[in-house]
Amino acid sequence: MEPNRIGWIGTGVMGSSMCSNLMSAGYKVGVFTRTRSKADSLIEKGAQWCSSPAEVADCCDIVFSIVGYPDDVEACYLGEDGVLSGNPQCHTIVDMTTSQPSLAEKIFQKAAENSIASLDAPVSGGDVGAREGKLAIMVGGSKSTFQSVLPLFNIMGENIALMGDAGAGQHTKMSNQIKIASTMIGVVEALMYGYKAGLDLNRLLDVIGKGAASSWSLNNLGRRIVNGDFNPGFFIKHFIKDMGIALDEARQMNLALPGLAMAHQFYLSAVAQGHENLGTQALYKVLENMNNK
Repeated sequence: MEPNRIGWIGTGVMGSSMCSNLMSAGYKVGVFTRTRSKADSLIEKGAQWCSSPAEVADCCDIVFSIVGYPDDVEACYLGEDGVLSGNPQCHTIVDMTTSQPSLAEKIFQKAAENSIASLDAPVSGGDVGAREGKLAIMVGGSKSTFQSVLPLFNIMGENIALMGDAGAGQHTKMSNQIKIASTMIGVVEALMYGYKAGLDLNRLLDVIGKGAASSWSLNNLGRRIVNGDFNPGFFIKHFIKDMGIALDEARQMNLALPGLAMAHQFYLSAVAQGHENLGTQALYKVLENMNNK
């Protein structure tokens, strides 16, 4: 096993850029994704193809993953050909998928049985943050493991924090998603109002994007809406998954989140209109459809 060799599982909208940044920093990488063609750009850059998560764990020191859903995370780590099946040779695993806190704890415990350190480290910042290495990274796990992985996190992000024990990173990401869910509705309503009022939407963003209404969603995704760009920096279908996790966690805490529940219905309307594979800014299309009837 080569020292400092990185394993990477999942090469979607964000994962491909995150892995590429590690390679640009000089790290050798073994990569796996369910659809091999999605890893072509990394393989062309020098990544070694691995045929399964288990193979990644056998040839790499540290294994990162960023996949789609909790079921994918569970299969990736605990499945028949998962990272923790057999006799994995890696010493650390880092799941960067937004997933269930309870699953992060389960993986942490299973990894410990194999003397493997584990972190849950979901991210925020979308495709642009991933590409530019400016992600926010919210981490759960031990301080010593966090410190050992921090140089790699610093390549992928710039707002990085250890939030507590296993699962704490995922709980932090849920707070993040709860905030964004309703914020995005405010963004599309503000732009729709401006459009109906006959305002220049770029000038509108220039003004309100520098005041109390400012937010990352407004200043980044608002521009995409104005430019008619609804390509996914983050899929609507994945955001619905995140909201579902947050609502389930809230129920377990006997916590009412009425704003999130209402926002969830808005996003489900986007799916009903066939927009699940677009970016979250495509909520504007839902509002547009409502107001053009």
